[in-house]
Amino acid sequence: MSQYFKIGKLAASHGLHGDLILHHSLGKKTALKGLEAIFIEDKKDSFIPYFIEKTSAKSDNETFLKLEGIVTKEAARKLTPKEVWLQEIDFIEHSSTSAPIALLGYKLFDIDQLIGEIVEVIEQPHQILCTVIYKGNEALIPIHEESLKKIDKIKKEVVVDLPEGLLDIYTNA
Repeated sequence: MSQYFKIGKLAASHGLHGDLILHHSLGKKTALKGLEAIFIEDKKDSFIPYFIEKTSAKSDNETFLKLEGIVTKEAARKLTPKEVWLQEIDFIEHSSTSAPIALLGYKLFDIDQLIGEIVEVIEQPHQILCTVIYKGNEALIPIHEESLKKIDKIKKEVVVDLPEGLLDIYTNA
C-alpha cells in the first residue's frame, strides 16, 4: 500500500473554467512538473485521485492546477478547502529537503525514547508542531531551536529534548 503525505489544501477556485489554487508547504516554488495526480482523502485512509491536466507556479507556496473533469467554477468550489495528498514517491520528488514538511515519515525521539513517526507537520511563526501517534493518542510535539537536538536525514530521525511531563498529557497515566 502506498503511503500518502499531506502537502496542503485547495484554497480557492480561479477563473471560470474550474482552475484551482493549491496552497502547499513543499518549501519551494513549484509547478509540480511531471506530477500525474493529486489525492483527496474521501474517508479515513481512502484516497481519490484527481488527474492533472496542467499546472503553473503562482508563488513560493501556491500553484495553479487544472484537474481533469473539473470544468466549471462551481465544480472547483466543491473541492475547496479540501486537503491535498501526494504519494510518497511524488512527495519526495517535489518537496524541498530543507522544508519542515520534509520531516514527514521521520521517527521522533525524546533523547533516546522513541515517541513515534511524524505524520503531520504544522508550521507556526516561532516553532513547528509535529503530530505523532504516541501510545495510541495523537500528540503534538513542538520543535524549536531550544528543543531540537539533531536531525539525521540518513536514518530519518529527529531527536528532541522535551520538557519534563509533556508526553504525560497524551497518556491516561
